[in-house]
Amino acid sequence: MDPSGLLLIAAAGVAFYFLIIRPQKNRQRQQAELMRNLQPGTEVMTTAGMFGTIAVVTDDQISLEVSPGVFVRVVPQAIGKVIEPSAPVEEADEPASTGDAEPEPKPPVD
Repeated sequence: MDPSGLLLIAAAGVAFYFLIIRPQKNRQRQQAELMRNLQPGTEVMTTAGMFGTIAVVTDDQISLEVSPGVFVRVVPQAIGKVIEPSAPVEEADEPASTGDAEPEPKPPVD
């Protein structure tokens, strides 16, 4: 086998490592760090897109409060990301509404 063929195989192996294996290891490390830092009171989003506040953390499950008094149990691996608290938005001086605009809809309350 000529040296250029071996060099091509080695280059493909190196490219495979840097494009596939290394990014996956970084994602796994970030997910593990996220799991270690979960604490009650933290607002999170699950991998399914459900938002909630962590109420209880145990080794094998997390209790999320998705609405006042409504709790959902999920496995820690289901936490997709932590939602950072946003800074309060200062309202600009707007003229008083004349009543022509429709009021904003409110979420349904059970």
